[in-house]
Amino acid sequence: MKITIAQINPIIGDLPGNTQKILEAANKAAVEKTNLLLTPELSLCGYPPRDLLLKPDFVEAMDIALQQLATDLPPDLGVLVGTVENNPKAGITGGKSLYNSVALLQEGKVKQVFHKRLLPTYDVFDEHRYFEPGLQTNYFTFDSVKIGVTICEDLWNDEEFFGKRSYSINPIAELSKLDVNLIVNLSASPYTFGKQHFREAMLKHSATRFDKPIIYVNQVGGNDDLIFDGRSFALNRSGEIISRACGFESDLRQIEFDIQQQDLKISSIADNYESDDEEIWQALVLGVRDYVQKCGFSKVVLGLSGGIDSSIVAAIASAALGKENVLGVLMPSPYSSESSIKDADDLATNLGIKTEKLPIGNLMQSYDETFAELFANTEFGLAEENIQSRIRGNLLMAISNKFGYLLLSTGNKSEMAVGYCTLYGDMNGGLAVIADVPKTRVYSICHWLNRNEEVIPQNVLIKPPSAELKPGQVDQDSLPDYDILDDILHRLINDYQSVEQIIKAGHNAEIVNRIIKMVARAEFKRRQAPPGIKITDRAFGTGWRMPIASNWLAIKNIHQNKTLTIS
Repeated sequence: MKITIAQINPIIGDLPGNTQKILEAANKAAVEKTNLLLTPELSLCGYPPRDLLLKPDFVEAMDIALQQLATDLPPDLGVLVGTVENNPKAGITGGKSLYNSVALLQEGKVKQVFHKRLLPTYDVFDEHRYFEPGLQTNYFTFDSVKIGVTICEDLWNDEEFFGKRSYSINPIAELSKLDVNLIVNLSASPYTFGKQHFREAMLKHSATRFDKPIIYVNQVGGNDDLIFDGRSFALNRSGEIISRACGFESDLRQIEFDIQQQDLKISSIADNYESDDEEIWQALVLGVRDYVQKCGFSKVVLGLSGGIDSSIVAAIASAALGKENVLGVLMPSPYSSESSIKDADDLATNLGIKTEKLPIGNLMQSYDETFAELFANTEFGLAEENIQSRIRGNLLMAISNKFGYLLLSTGNKSEMAVGYCTLYGDMNGGLAVIADVPKTRVYSICHWLNRNEEVIPQNVLIKPPSAELKPGQVDQDSLPDYDILDDILHRLINDYQSVEQIIKAGHNAEIVNRIIKMVARAEFKRRQAPPGIKITDRAFGTGWRMPIASNWLAIKNIHQNKTLTIS
């Protein structure tokens, strides 16, 4: 039996477009004599549809699209399509009105429908908001092969692998007891750095534990802040990967199930990435391309300061959209160094992007004159520095409005964490490209980008980073070295370590205290930031749900009689 993985890139809510992608994949699979086509979780509407699911007309339109798709598919081909189904008992039992479902389409009809059993509510997931969990073990018989059906999270509850259970049931174990011949999983699993290695290790454990071949098909594409990396794969009963689709792009992969051997045959296996930096780069490029295009834009604009952050964002945008669709704007102030202006020009030359230069000295002087009386007898400080950033933000937004370009924000995760950024200034934009990329990783990716030729000017890589908002300013006037800062932030944000644990790891108590205080105080800024592309398992986006008006850290330390002040 021949099975094809259709790793497609849906657009949320685009039912005609998504249906067409499934149909095109089905027609190609039929030409290759495929018996069964697999598509990702909620492939009909794209994942995550979020509150579109609360609209009855949207749900009704999905059902109409599904019925039409069944009619249009090649008649001899079976297709598993991700969709939703109404819960007829919702009004009686008080449950949710929908199921997260998979429909088996064949011979012009919807033959069977299967419901997702495990509904995640952690990080970016909120499926209990919309769905009722399925209660039945899902399987069907196709060409004499008994196939178990699971949907994304249904795979993620093996107590032997995780050392615990997050849910009361393990759908894989239940399917094994029913003696299915093959398990398929339709997923929309968001990308985070290193997750693919975890997925493959997890399913290798399941395949060998239950002696069942497993096919995992994942969505690909960028949807708002989430990236879906694809990299669908299949394992035989021994846990060996026998097929892997490409990462960060649509793909079709055919696999053969040997009915006599009750196992999958070796097929084509796409390589994993050579380095961590390459993998993250591909994720960011896909994220920018899909966000820009799916939101209806074709061109982007960003400020070029000659610093490393704007340099890497310009490089990502050029790779994602083409150099002809990127405009870099230089906005030097009296505090901008000649070397920074040259670095920005050199970067633009290396990338081949168009630039405009808008000096802001006269605008700064106008602000000084306007505030002369009100600011009299005060010292130059943060307010005046931020005016420069806000002038630049206004200029960039004017260009965005005038020409219909999407403005890209260039702040990195380290800065976003501690609030080293200006609201209504450098935080302006429709997409924060590297908002989940720590500063040290920004440098690492830039060095990787320069592995064969200079893309990022060498001087950008070696000069001390600076906002250049006053004479001689460098980032380390306000922040510890980025190696130190990023380690503290990773321990605090990603590893949930306490103050005591971070200090015990070798960090200075005063620095730790100051950084944690900065992170807490910057929450109101992050709440107003544009969406940022998620690449880590703890990003300042959909899955970050911290309060703004909070004094928990201060209260905690008062109760414990600590001397640190972290309010």
